[in-house]
Amino acid sequence: MDLYPNAPGHRGVDTSIAAANALAPKLGRLQKMALQAIRDAMAHGRTADELAAILGMDRWSIQPRTSELSRKGLIRDSGQRRRNATGKMAIVWIATNLRGND
Repeated sequence: MDLYPNAPGHRGVDTSIAAANALAPKLGRLQKMALQAIRDAMAHGRTADELAAILGMDRWSIQPRTSELSRKGLIRDSGQRRRNATGKMAIVWIATNLRGND
């Protein structure tokens, strides 16, 4: 049995577990899509809202992928912040393998 971040996280509640189980088959594809979009942005990076817009998904589907990719060491907080759709400042994620950003 895979554990987070290789499997979707849940809160131990039946509805959360069911949602995680439903997402599990898509997890690898969604992580790859998010990672590629972040890599494509290079040093400019992407917020979760920007990722959702570029990928044509809702933010609630894609934001957890940033946490998983960060935990795997594939992306990191760039230190930059940009406003998200709610007007709050959001983390700008960049790939960890960018030259000069390791």
